[in-house]
Amino acid sequence: MAGSPTARRRRLSFELKRLRESSGMTCAQVGAAVDWSGSKVNRMETGHGRVQPSDVEALCRLYETTDELREFLKSLARQAKTKGWWQVHGTGVPEWFNIYIGLEQEASSFRQYQCEILPGLMQTPAYIRELHFAGSHMKPDDAERAVRVRLERQQMLAGEDAPDTWFVASEATLRNVIGDRTVMREQLEHLAVVAQFPAVTLQVLPFDASTYPLTGSFTILGFPDQEDPDVVYRDGITDATYLEGEHHVREYTRAFDGLRAAALSPQRSLQMIQSITKEYAR
Repeated sequence: MAGSPTARRRRLSFELKRLRESSGMTCAQVGAAVDWSGSKVNRMETGHGRVQPSDVEALCRLYETTDELREFLKSLARQAKTKGWWQVHGTGVPEWFNIYIGLEQEASSFRQYQCEILPGLMQTPAYIRELHFAGSHMKPDDAERAVRVRLERQQMLAGEDAPDTWFVASEATLRNVIGDRTVMREQLEHLAVVAQFPAVTLQVLPFDASTYPLTGSFTILGFPDQEDPDVVYRDGITDATYLEGEHHVREYTRAFDGLRAAALSPQRSLQMIQSITKEYAR
């Protein structure tokens, strides 16, 4: 079973859609059969509506599922209503980013490209604070909550069950000064340590790299259950885009493969990081 409320809600939506499609019925037909609107059924299947256990009961009886599957889906509905640990920080985590963290908690693999700032899961507290205080309109208390959430998220990389994580970072992320040179020196020292964690692979895409896909930053999240398809995540200043279609995932996977092929090897990337760190120490 999925491990976060967001992932549970997503899994439930997929299962309800799968059951309806297997029945050969449309959303409108299902709605008419259980005295709902077709739009309510659609919202349940797209994750935009809260699904109650009683709703699941009605749908499963209509679809004539097994008792075991019905109880499993009702359990998902109950647990999807709980709050994740990160949500107790309130406005320190924007609503649109709550969705990403929920998916991140369940992911078994990450493929991330960063072209402007270093990966969030590898940032130091000082680097994070500079980003939040200088680059957003958050209140100081909310910014500190955001820092705590990001630091807690980073713990997943060091655990025994850490997800398989592969980062490609542009050389610009190493040279863009966030804060001051002291902040950057400490940040790159930390980066070199995290890059050597067993579950982490880090490559640097140098300025003089050969031809590679031109794209902004993105993350591909993979999940342990085959029933949960990969998700491509792209964030903005005030919102985010989630792409789940097979063609989207395929194209971004192809782009990531091109980026890591053009990037330095992990060993040479570490050497570049250490070299630039010395420049900040001067």
